[in-house]
Amino acid sequence: MNSKNLKVMITGGGTGGHVFPAIAIADAIKKLRPETEFLFVGANGKMEMERVPKAGYAIVGLNVAGFQRNLSWRNFSFPFKLLSSMWKARRIVSDFKPDVVIGTGGYASGPVMRSAQRASIPTLIQEQNSYAGVTNKILGKRAEKVCVAYDHMETFFPADRLVFTGNPVRSDIINLEGKRTEGLQYYGLDPEKKTIVVIGGSLGARTLNNALRDNTAFLEKYDGVQVLWQCGKFYEYEYQACETAHLPNVHIRAFIDRMDLLYAAADVVISRAGALSISELCLVGKPAVLVPSPNVAEDHQTKNALALVEKGAARLVRDAEAVEKMLQEALLILENEALAFSLSESIRQLGRPNAAEAIAQEAIKLVDKS
Repeated sequence: MNSKNLKVMITGGGTGGHVFPAIAIADAIKKLRPETEFLFVGANGKMEMERVPKAGYAIVGLNVAGFQRNLSWRNFSFPFKLLSSMWKARRIVSDFKPDVVIGTGGYASGPVMRSAQRASIPTLIQEQNSYAGVTNKILGKRAEKVCVAYDHMETFFPADRLVFTGNPVRSDIINLEGKRTEGLQYYGLDPEKKTIVVIGGSLGARTLNNALRDNTAFLEKYDGVQVLWQCGKFYEYEYQACETAHLPNVHIRAFIDRMDLLYAAADVVISRAGALSISELCLVGKPAVLVPSPNVAEDHQTKNALALVEKGAARLVRDAEAVEKMLQEALLILENEALAFSLSESIRQLGRPNAAEAIAQEAIKLVDKS
C-alpha cells in the first residue's frame, strides 16, 4: 500500500474539541505520508467550515444539526436534515473513494461514518471524552479502531478495538520551557505576582465570568495575585464594563491568540472540563481547577473532570458553586506549594504529547491491512 497515494476523509466539528483534533490528525498523517489526499466533511455554519480551510485542507459541508434534548421547534426539521445529510454523505463518500474515514465527533460525523461503514470502508473513531456519546457508541460497533483518551472505555466500545492514544492538541503548547518570561510580557503581567488564568473558551463561559464579576471585593484583598480573565467574544462588552474588570490586578481579554504563552504565564488555571481543554492542561502540567459545564450531553464534562480528580490531578468545583468556591480553590493552591506541586506532577503524568501521531499510525495501518 505504500506505493499508493492515500485518500483520507476526516469528519467532525461543531466545537474546537472536535475540529482541532481533526486537523492535528491530518497534519500527523501528512508528516508520515506527504502524498496523502484529504477531504474533510463538516456541518454548514459551524466553525470547521472556516478553520479547516485556514489549516490548508479541503472541506465540504452537510446541512445537518443536532437533536435538541428540550422541546424545540427545531426538532421538527431534524428528520429531514438527517435524511438529506445521509444522502449527501453517501454521495461524498462514493465520489471521493477514501481508503479510510476518521471521525472525531460532531454533527457531521454520524452520516459520513455510517455511509463509509455501509460501503465497507475502514473507519476509525477518535473519542475525546471519558463518557462516549450516543452516536459514537453506535458507530463504534462497526468501527475497526476506536482511539481513546481515558481508561475503562470498554464500557462503551468493543475492548479488542480500543487503542489508548490520548487526545491530539495544538503543537505549540507541547514544550513551554523558557516561555514564562515571554508569556508574562506578552500579556502585560507582573512577574512579581502569582497568576490565575481563567479560560472561558472562544465564546466564553457565563458561570466563570459571573464568578469573577461577583468577587470584586475578594480579589481586591489579594494584591500579590493577578488574574488573566478570558471572557470570550460573546460576553466581551458585558463584562469589560463590570467593576472587577477595572481592578489593577485583573486583566480581561475577549480572545487569546497565543495559548502557549498563556499557559506558560499561569500558576493556576481555572477552566471548563471539555476534552480538549483537559488534554492541553495535562500536557502543560499546570495545577487546575475544573468547573464542568452542566449544559453538555450526558454531563460528560463532569465525568472528564472526575477522571482527573480521582487521580489527584485536578480540583473540581461544581457549576452551581463557582461564585463561592472557584477563586477560593485557586488561591488555596497558590498558598500551598506542596498541593500545587502534587497537582502539577499528577496531571503531567496523564499527558500524551504524541497522540496525533499515534492515531495517524493506526489509520495508516488500517489502510495497509486492507
